Amino acid sequence: MKKVLAIVLALLSSVYLLNPTAGIFELLPDNIPFLGNVDEGLAAYILYSCIEYLSGKPIGLFRQR
Repeated sequence: MKKVLAIVLALLSSVYLLNPTAGIFELLPDNIPFLGNVDEGLAAYILYSCIEYLSGKPIGLFRQR
């Protein structure tokens, strides 16, 4: 069940980052100072975490397990 959730979250976050509709599905508009890119950063973090979970090993430079 967790693997399916990780796959779905990875797909949703990658679609959000690719944003083929040029900003129609923006959660926070990019023209808001200091907050405009928070949603893209969160989507990138979710995608990164899902890829790390699905691969089963740390992929960050400073991660140790």
